[in-house]
Order: sequence, then structure tokens, then C-alpha cells
Amino acid sequence: MSMQGDQEKGIKLGYNILSPWFKMQTTGGFTASAFIYGLVSLENMAFIANAVSMVLYFYSTLHFNLAASANTLTNFMGSTFLLSLVGGFISDTYINRFHTCLIFGVLEILGLMLITIQARYPSLYPKPCNDKSSCMEGDIGVLFYTSLSLLALGSGGVRGALPALGADQFNRKDPQEAKALGSYFNWLMLSTTVGASVGVTGIVWVNINKGWWKGFFIGVVATFVGFVVLSLGKPFYRLQTPGDGPIIRIAQVIAAAFKNRKLVLPEDSDELQETDEKEVVPTEAKIAHTKQFRFLDKAAILQDGCKPTPWTLCTVTQVEEVKVLTRMLPIIGSTILMNTCLAQLQTFSVQQGSIMDKSLGNLQVPAPSIPVIPLVFMSILLPIYEFVFVPFARKITKHPSGITQLQRVGVGLVLSAVSMAVAGIVEVKRKNQSHKSPLKPISLFWLSFQYGIFGIADMFTLVGLLEFFYREAPVGMRSLSTSFTWISLSFGYFLSSVFVSVINAVTKRVTPSKQGWLHGEVLDQNNLQLFYWFLAILSCINFVNYLYWASWYKYKTEDAVEAELKSPPLNAAPLLGEAQEDVSKTTKEASSVEPKEDEISKTTGEASSLEPKEDAKDEEKVAEDHVQKQE
Repeated sequence: MSMQGDQEKGIKLGYNILSPWFKMQTTGGFTASAFIYGLVSLENMAFIANAVSMVLYFYSTLHFNLAASANTLTNFMGSTFLLSLVGGFISDTYINRFHTCLIFGVLEILGLMLITIQARYPSLYPKPCNDKSSCMEGDIGVLFYTSLSLLALGSGGVRGALPALGADQFNRKDPQEAKALGSYFNWLMLSTTVGASVGVTGIVWVNINKGWWKGFFIGVVATFVGFVVLSLGKPFYRLQTPGDGPIIRIAQVIAAAFKNRKLVLPEDSDELQETDEKEVVPTEAKIAHTKQFRFLDKAAILQDGCKPTPWTLCTVTQVEEVKVLTRMLPIIGSTILMNTCLAQLQTFSVQQGSIMDKSLGNLQVPAPSIPVIPLVFMSILLPIYEFVFVPFARKITKHPSGITQLQRVGVGLVLSAVSMAVAGIVEVKRKNQSHKSPLKPISLFWLSFQYGIFGIADMFTLVGLLEFFYREAPVGMRSLSTSFTWISLSFGYFLSSVFVSVINAVTKRVTPSKQGWLHGEVLDQNNLQLFYWFLAILSCINFVNYLYWASWYKYKTEDAVEAELKSPPLNAAPLLGEAQEDVSKTTKEASSVEPKEDEISKTTGEASSLEPKEDAKDEEKVAEDHVQKQE
């Protein structure tokens, strides 16, 4: 009975320690994601509205010329997405993703407020200057670039942490939640689309017709409310505990591999240094060894007589983390050009629309509002993709997401090339009509073809990249990894600025008119259609390049995934601590006793039936002793 009582006590002990995790089953999932979707919708109302309309604000109000206004916007967008690395790094290393979003959210709101103040007071506008590409100078220039810098840092930091925060709400250890992870990214894209639709219609209309400062102020209010919504969801979130700095871990592997470069790799990879299962921290998971980039394996060789340090000896898991990130680099590089194409739709296409017929019946549609057409397409197609295509494709491919993430990206790359080709054709039609009848331009809605095709491309590529980088990344580097999606966007915008400058410089020398394709401020005197077709041809070449790297990429092995699933659930680490191993052992012993309950009862019954027999044996023994004494 004493042993049985200890076993019951062990079961009870295990339940008491594990019960906080059981209670947290009400957290996470789509319940927690709903608050994140709310922030994404409200924040993107302002962000996307600015992305599609600020080129006109720079051009018409702040006196930038055509090329400078386009480059200023693309540089701002490029900086925003590049700074997502900062948010990803901080949320992986120092503070959790929720608090990272709030901190950078404050900076984003402050940047929007400064932009609103400058737009409100004409005394803060620069004076016109015809001989310069930009008239920004003095205190006015400091205010302008400070506001853009704060907005870029805040928006970028939020984007570096927010997608991973939402994905953390789905425990990959649970098969149902693991399957729902792909749906999470689809709904995240839909939330972005819904918010952007309101932004490019409502806020842009206010910008053009009621004043820029009023549109910017609406963006401030919407963004502030969005972060309030995010804060309200804190009781429902599963928060990932930050681990070792991913940049430091990468640097340690590179340094150790370099120091051990002259050592010979063992034939058996099991001889390489690896962390013992008992030493694995909750935010990590062991990753199976792969044969790619074998030179990095030298970082895991333990030298005889050498005292190991983090900078001279790394584990196989740490080496494999670097390999995973290295394998991702060609994928990032192959998607940059697509985002260069996206930059044209937010700059030159908006400028095209500003000189086209913007009437829709009695309504005048602002040129920056034309992206609402692909946004509407995406709002319709995303649910169809989620509820129709994915289940159908899943039956054929047996893949949880219907098709792999890299296949999804490939579809987007093809459509982006088609979009640029169509954009060139539409520009030819617009220019011909403008030369033929300048007072009767073609309708603004001709641009909907290139916007619509690219919108579908973006639906495939952006969601595919976010899911790909999150699923493939090591546990402690997921914010940094999802930031790779934004890095691709960033380099795409920067590359757009480079292309505009280089194309102008080169074509100025070879064209008979000695004018670049994109010179001056009058589109009818430019060759924008040639620039679009140039991008379409490059996109086709880039797609061939992408096919090579996508086929070369090695997904996580099943061993790596299984090892990851063995790690404790999010938020479990602080609750379980060091007692986890003891609890698991106790629970295992208790469970091993439970199936033998019938045997225990049977044994107990047999023992009770044997008690009279034991008494009879004692009586016989006493009698025998009595006889022997008599003898």
C-alpha cells in the first residue's frame, strides 16, 4: 500500500506541475491570432496608403522631380524592410516578440505624427527649386528625413517580429495546430489586403481631396488603435522566450570552422560534437546532420588537449542552423527582382494614372487608389485558395499546404514577369492615345491589368516566403528568418533606384535624342514601356535561376522536424524548469503501473485467499516443534 501511495503521489505531483500548461491550451491558435490580424489590418491602412501615394506628395507638394520622388519612396520602402532585421534580431535575442512590436510601434506612430505636422503647416514645406532634384535643406530637411527615418525604423521593426509572433500561437507538436500554421499565413495576407483596401481608397481619397495632413492623421489614429488591439490580446498569447543571439551563434560557427580549417573531418558524423539531450535548452531543438557545406562541420571537431570554448567548438545543431540560413540565401536573391517590379507599380504606375482619365461615372478616382483592384481580387482569391485549392491539391500531393512553399513562390515569379510585360503594352496604348488626342486620355482602369496580375503574384510569393522561412528556420531564429522576406523586398526597392539611375545614364549615351528612358518630368517624352519590358525579360531569366536554386534546396529532414517537436511547447519552459525530467520519469513510472491494475487486484485477491493457508502452516509447524520437544 505504501508503494501504491507513492505512485499516486507521483501522478498527482506531475499533474500539479503540468497543469499550468493544460490551462494554456485556451491560449494561442486563431483566438490569439485575431488580435494580430486586427493590428495588421489597421496598421496597413496607413502604411500601404503611404506606399502608393507618397510619391505624389513628394512630387506635387514637396517639389521633388519625377525621378527623385520615385527614388525617395523606393529608398524609404527599402530601408523599412531592411530594418526588419533589427526587430527580428531583438525579438530573438533580448525581449519577446510581443514587447518588440510595442516598442517599435511607438516609433512608428511618432514618425507618422511628424509627417502629419509637416504636411499640416505650409511653412514647413521647402521652397521650389528648378535646378535641383530635391529642394529639401536646413531644418525643414532635418524634420522630413527624421520623420521618414522613425517611420522606417518603427514599421520595419514591427514587421520583423509580428509574423513570427502570430506563428508562435500554433504549436507544431499538435498535428491540428501544425496544419493550421499554413492557414495562419493565408489569413495574415488577407488581413493585410483588407486593411490596404481601405487605405488605398478611403485614406488616399482624403489625401488627394481634403489635404495630405488629414490623410496622414487618419493613419496615425488607425495605427494607434491597431497597437491597442495588439495589447488587449496579451492574456491569450503564447510568448517565445528569447534565446542566445542568432548573429553571435552564426559568428561562433564561422570562427570555429576557420580555426579548425586544417583538421580532417571524421568519416562518421556521430563523432562530431553534439549537445546531450539533457542539456538542450527549451528554445532549441536538435537538428540532424546534413552533408551540404561540409567545411562548416569542422566547427564541431573536438581537438585533443584543447579546452573547448563557444568560439572554438560548436555543436552539430549549431552548425546546421548556419547551414539552414545559408541554403536560404539563394532563395532570397532569386526573389529580389520581383520586388523591383513591385516598386514600379508604386511609383511610375501611379504617375501614369495621374495623367489618365480618372472618372468612374461622376466619381473621380485618385490614381493611387487603382491598387484596390488587385486587392479586391486577392480578398476573393485568398479564401478560394484556402478552402478550395489547398484541400484539392492536398489530396493529390499529400502536402499539408497543398503545394510546397517554393512551388508557390515560383508561381508568383512567373506572374510578376507577365505583369511587367502587360504594363509595357498598356503604356504604349496610353502614350499613343495621349499623342493622338491629349484631351482624351485612356481610362485609369487600364492599369488594373498589370496591378491585378501582380496582386495574384504577390499573394503566392509573399505568403509562400513567410511560411517557408518560418517553417525552415531554427527555433531560436524564426523572427530573423521571417525578416528575410522583408530583406528581399528591401533589396528590390533599392535595386529599383539603381536601375532607374543606371538605365538613365546608359540610355542617355545610346539614344539618338541623347535623353534617358526615364528623364525629366513628362512621361509622354519618356520610354517607360521599354523599362517595363526590360524588367519583364530580366524576370524571365531570373525565374530560370530560381528553378535551379529551388531544386537544389534541401528541406529539413524528418529527423530534424521530429527533433524539433520533442522540444517543450512555447511558454512551457518557465513553468516546467528543471523539474520536467523528474516529472516525465515519475509520470512514466505511474503510467507503467496503471496497465497492471488488474494484476494488482488479482495479486491482492490471491494474497487474501492465501492468508488461512499461512495460518495452517504455522499451526503445523508449532505442532511439529511440540512433538520434537516431547521426544
